[in-house]
Amino acid sequence: MSSTYSDSLTDVSSDSFWELGNYKRTVKRVDDGNKLCNDLMSCIHERARIEKAYAQQLTDWAKRWRQLTDKGPQYGTLEQGWLALMSEAEKVSDLHMDVKSALMGEDFEKVKNWQKDAYHKQMIGGFKETKESDDGFRKAQKPWAKKLKEVDLMKKAYHAACKEEKLATSRENSSKMENNANPEAQKKLQDKVEKCQQEVQKTKDRYVKSLDELEKVTPQYMENMEHVFEQWQQFEAKRISFFKEVLVDVKKHLDLSTSHKFQSVYRDLEDVIQNADVEEDLKWFRMTHGPGMHMNWPQFEEWSIDLNRTLSRRDRKKPSDGVTLTGISQTGEQPTKTSSVEKAQDWSDEDSGNPFGSDSNGNGNPFEDEPSSPAISVPVKALYDYEGQEQDELTFKAGDEFTKIGNEDDQGWCKGRMKDGHVGLYPANYVEEIQ
Repeated sequence: MSSTYSDSLTDVSSDSFWELGNYKRTVKRVDDGNKLCNDLMSCIHERARIEKAYAQQLTDWAKRWRQLTDKGPQYGTLEQGWLALMSEAEKVSDLHMDVKSALMGEDFEKVKNWQKDAYHKQMIGGFKETKESDDGFRKAQKPWAKKLKEVDLMKKAYHAACKEEKLATSRENSSKMENNANPEAQKKLQDKVEKCQQEVQKTKDRYVKSLDELEKVTPQYMENMEHVFEQWQQFEAKRISFFKEVLVDVKKHLDLSTSHKFQSVYRDLEDVIQNADVEEDLKWFRMTHGPGMHMNWPQFEEWSIDLNRTLSRRDRKKPSDGVTLTGISQTGEQPTKTSSVEKAQDWSDEDSGNPFGSDSNGNGNPFEDEPSSPAISVPVKALYDYEGQEQDELTFKAGDEFTKIGNEDDQGWCKGRMKDGHVGLYPANYVEEIQ
């Protein structure tokens, strides 16, 4: 042990643990442990916020595209496969909300409670554990530090005596070289040299003795410092083990691939998509909108005054009435879902099928028996791009502003007027009112 100490003395700039005050790094580690608890909690909290935001984005996406798909032209079993993507997003959103709850309710609280038990604040500031660590090292180092201070003093005295002796010798030699030197002065210089040599020997003996005494207490000093150091090594080992345990828990909560719920989500999604049947969808469309529909072919009918009556817009929009201007009624199946093109077609068909629907200037039918709805004029702003599919539909870009002049119908369409005066239909959920 003495050899280790001797080696440390050879390097003046040594940053060794054994140097006075260098135990402060071990003391600081206690404070760092408390700070790391705060950092770990912040890390978990930020990840929980990300999980929550992602879950909300999935929910918003699913809601928006479920509405668009429901109102879109897709039909049949493929539509169910498409809608299954929204169901997957909603289920995964729930799973990520569970992750967020686990991170905050379990992992975050676990670190918070451990920190409270491990680090105790003092009234005067700082932590009790930090003070105990500092006091332990200070007490272990105090006897050795006292001896080291004596060694430093003896070393300075010895070095000063050597310097003085060298100076006296130099003066004596210079005096001898002078031809007219005073014998009495030379005698004094010789006495000075002898006295300095005696002082050098005396301070050297004291210096060596102080080093011997320091060497005697060094083993005990090292043993005491080791003991205190190991005590705080064990404290740090508990923190590291705890952090490892928390990180494993966080990993378990984040790893959805091991969750049975997560796995079942994608099994169900694949099943629904694989169940999409091309032939079944084509058959449905044929029977619902194609040649497979039933038809009451024209037959001879006696004249009736009812045939000359003009149907109101409301009457013509009710499929259950089954009466047309030609007197032909439809008894076939009605489609269970209307496409976006068909939604707009209700308006265009009315205008094209009724000779009094509107004139070339767009003026209304003066003979319309339906009471006019209250005029409205609401400024709106487009949220998304929309390309009109029919002549009576508006086309606009996200951010365009125009005027809503008709309330939303039961199929989700509104009537609007662009700034250039063009009037037409648009999907109600593609715009928002300007406050």
